[in-house]
Amino acid sequence: MNHDTPLPLAHLTGSRPRVLTLAQLREHGVSASDAAERPWRQVLPGIFLLHPGPATSEERLHAALLYAERRGNGEAMITGLAALALYRFSSAPALPGISHIDVLVPGTRRLRSTGDVRIVRAHVPPRSQEVTGLPVAPVARAVADAVAQLADAGTVRRLLSEAVRGGHCEPAAVVRELTVARLLNRPHVVDAVESLLAEGRAIAEDRLYRIVRGFELPEPVWNVDLRLPGGPHLGGVDAFWPEQGVALEIDTRAPRQGEDEQWSECVRKRETLERLGITVLHVTPRKLRDWPEQQAAVVRTALTAAADDEPAAYLVVLPR
Repeated sequence: MNHDTPLPLAHLTGSRPRVLTLAQLREHGVSASDAAERPWRQVLPGIFLLHPGPATSEERLHAALLYAERRGNGEAMITGLAALALYRFSSAPALPGISHIDVLVPGTRRLRSTGDVRIVRAHVPPRSQEVTGLPVAPVARAVADAVAQLADAGTVRRLLSEAVRGGHCEPAAVVRELTVARLLNRPHVVDAVESLLAEGRAIAEDRLYRIVRGFELPEPVWNVDLRLPGGPHLGGVDAFWPEQGVALEIDTRAPRQGEDEQWSECVRKRETLERLGITVLHVTPRKLRDWPEQQAAVVRTALTAAADDEPAAYLVVLPR
């Protein structure tokens, strides 16, 4: 068999998506001048659409990835609104209505945005997800890349809310990506984040209620402030079992680099309560969502262990 024989083109022009690089066309014996004489279109530098009509959404995505992957190492992935459309976000436009396809590449790649492809760089690229057979950025990263291009507060709020309410990711993951992208200096993004965190907290509290009732744990008092009789305010907790001296807090803070004021305050409160004999449990929204049985066991263990401890200091419990 002669390995120099060009591969037949017929099966390619009949396949989907009909998009090839010039290098791939050369493998089929088609030169750049040959390609120019055919009823094809060069939709991006070095990328040809093997039919005369407009590109389908699928062909636009494949063309964008082929362009970004020229001399690449398979690290390019769809991000931004196009990624959210692939994740079937109702708050993102459908693919035909998206003017630019964002493609995430490593920061070291020398590559320019061109045509309808916008190149987005990542210092440390995330691990891509496969959606409809394409490499796509994780939801939190895709949301941040979409928000970077959006000025409409309502759209930003809806995208953030759907990311969390739809169970795609936790609020903290979205806030972390927005922080890294330096988007928290935009007032409309800050407003959307505040409502996102409030919504994320409400969802986490509801999960905690269901765990307590579903696993038949003793009923705590919910959402209370603790203080010493006639003394200072010690802080609020999400659930408190007064007889056992066990307090539980849902930690919805976004992870940050290093210490911050909110974290320092959280540590101070915990240390003060523990000095008074109170057991303080911290749970994250993700643990409540993904490992409810494990979290119920943690609470039950703490309640059982507290029965053997010295009684905790008497605290005044007030609704908050």
